[in-house]
Amino acid sequence: MNSIRRVISVVVTDEHGVLSRISGLFAGRGYNIDSLTVAPIPNTGLSRLSIVTSGDERVIEQITKQLHKLIPVYKVIEDAKFVEKEMVLVKIALDENLAGLDAVLKAYNGSIANSDDSKIVIMACDDADRIDGFLKTIKKYNPIDIVRGGSVALDM
Repeated sequence: MNSIRRVISVVVTDEHGVLSRISGLFAGRGYNIDSLTVAPIPNTGLSRLSIVTSGDERVIEQITKQLHKLIPVYKVIEDAKFVEKEMVLVKIALDENLAGLDAVLKAYNGSIANSDDSKIVIMACDDADRIDGFLKTIKKYNPIDIVRGGSVALDM
């Protein structure tokens, strides 16, 4: 069967141990989490988890069924159209040839996040596949370090 990438949005009661229970569900069944982000939903007592995973249709179905069974889970959204974005931070030495960096940043919704006398930290925020492209392009600037955040997703 074909493995597919799937975004699952899970709204949970904001309480201790919920993240551990959800990650344990995945680990206990041998399912992989490609990325996971969690943030509180303002003024609700709830949090939203954006989980990116992959597997065949049967695996995805099992994951969502098991998520529905967890008590602190309020809602599972897995078969929806999502607005999904991912962020990356890249540290580059200032003694590199930075010609063309402005154009790269504009192309990938990027900007300079911080700098000091020897390096800059740039960031980009875009769709996950475009962040892949950004990282391929940015290699020519010999990055010192790269931190890629997980996807955040909101259903339409």
